[in-house]
Amino acid sequence: MNMSARNASRKAAACKWAFVLFYLLSSTSMARAGSWNGIEPLKSRRDDVLKILGKPEHEGESGTLRFAVAGGMVTISFVDDKFVNTKKLRSDLAGTVLEIVLQHERSSNTPESMKLLNNKGFARDETGNAAIFRNPKEGIVYTFLDGKLKTTRYTFSDAQLGRARR
Repeated sequence: MNMSARNASRKAAACKWAFVLFYLLSSTSMARAGSWNGIEPLKSRRDDVLKILGKPEHEGESGTLRFAVAGGMVTISFVDDKFVNTKKLRSDLAGTVLEIVLQHERSSNTPESMKLLNNKGFARDETGNAAIFRNPKEGIVYTFLDGKLKTTRYTFSDAQLGRARR
């Protein structure tokens, strides 16, 4: 193998490992922050959401935005002045993302496949055919109907809420 072929092979391998490292680091930080697709509650603003997701399919009266995404729909709601006052938050947080709700149309994920049953970070509530797994430390809530993932909610973590108070 000549020198330029070796260098190209090394560059390709380095690029592959850089991508793997980036993916691992970004997915880890997203889970801790309760963020999705680069959108983070109490940080991202409407303009950020529109840059990432484009034009919404629907805009609600309260300012919520709904987008069609692979596998379902995502609805994003924003912090308003009433929420700021009720939770005693800093006024600059008005207009930031409050919650991201993914509605999964045909997910095959189960609590077992997501390893939630023995995960002590998640509190579990069950009623009838619904099971809800909440992790307030990470700001993530999973809802399962008939054992299949139906919604994933990304919201602020307890720590983020604490830092956001006046």
